[in-house]
Amino acid sequence: MAKVRSEVAGSVWKIEVEVGQLVSEGESLIIVESMKMEIPIEAPCAGTVAEILVKDGEAVAEGAVVAVLR
Repeated sequence: MAKVRSEVAGSVWKIEVEVGQLVSEGESLIIVESMKMEIPIEAPCAGTVAEILVKDGEAVAEGAVVAVLR
């Protein structure tokens, strides 16, 4: 299991994957908007999306776990 963390504080602008989806290392999973910039949160490793822990529009803190890969 790999926990995917947000690198910045902001709000979830777009969730680009679904639970059960296979992803590659570096693939964009979620886009966070911070200070009018869109920052992608990328997969730290290849795997399957096990959980998405945020919703569109939700505020996230820097370092918050936003998804889990297995």
